Amino acid sequence: MNNSVAIETTNLGRIYKIRNNKKEKFKELLALTNVDLKINKGELFGLLGPNGAGKTTLIKILTTLLSPTKGNAVVAGFDVEKYPDEVRKRINMVSGGETSGYGLLTVRENLWMFAQFYGIENLEANTRIKQLAEIVGISDRLNTKSSDLSTGLRQKMNIVRGFLTDPQVLFLDEPTLGLDVGASRDVRTFIKSWMDNGNDRTLLLTTHYMVEAEELCDRVAIINQGKVLACDTPANLKKTLQKEAIFHINLNAPSGLEVKSFENLPGVKNCVLTQKQDETNLDMILEDDSILSNVITETSRQSLRINRLEKREPSLEDVFIKLVGQRIEQV
Repeated sequence: MNNSVAIETTNLGRIYKIRNNKKEKFKELLALTNVDLKINKGELFGLLGPNGAGKTTLIKILTTLLSPTKGNAVVAGFDVEKYPDEVRKRINMVSGGETSGYGLLTVRENLWMFAQFYGIENLEANTRIKQLAEIVGISDRLNTKSSDLSTGLRQKMNIVRGFLTDPQVLFLDEPTLGLDVGASRDVRTFIKSWMDNGNDRTLLLTTHYMVEAEELCDRVAIINQGKVLACDTPANLKKTLQKEAIFHINLNAPSGLEVKSFENLPGVKNCVLTQKQDETNLDMILEDDSILSNVITETSRQSLRINRLEKREPSLEDVFIKLVGQRIEQV
């Protein structure tokens, strides 16, 4: 493995064997298929995909919690199967929505305990806890029992726990899940600051929030059904759609509107329907602007009224829609 590479997977695969009851034979569930990734030291790398795409399985393998069925993975210079203890010394992980820690202990006590697991000396541990708590905005809660914290504050405690060991490679799995807008912004600001202050620090982020991925990530991989569909910088991924036309259409339409009639129009590459209460939206990727006339004709044929129509520049969300076929929030 190249010294400039922090994470590398080669032909990585994972198959789960499951059965519904004792009488049935085991069925195989393919979670990862031939995943080849190379993440450089100092890179903030994003992993995007719907639920069940294989993101969590991949992270479990990279953090030594799960063995691959085939292929291999190297993290911080060590094979995750051959040298799991060496990998664990150099990594940390935070998952969104987790309830780590002991409820009877205060925030400070929980964080100090985790620091001891990693062999951090008392003075250094207390200094880091104080500094990190101040940065994420929980310094006034250090003496509060973790069981008395709100979901958002508990997640901030988890964020501190992840950064406390100053790992070479940090895995953040949906770190802002369940946080309000302000808390999410605080966490993103902290992530950027942490990366900027360490050239060799590497961070792998999974998120359902496209804005988060665009704001933070140097490169992004889009994964679905266990396969990596694309991997590049957000800017380069968006360039793949520059020859196409992207439109957002807001309609007055019945709740049971069928999207097939729009999907089957010549020149329509992708069409995603979202309906919330009385609002109906179509997000469409067309071969070019001229195809829009076919779309408008179809809305007239169905007696649908267009409230708003706007052409947009390509976004990372549009790339995801083209590759996966749905919005990330829908899958």
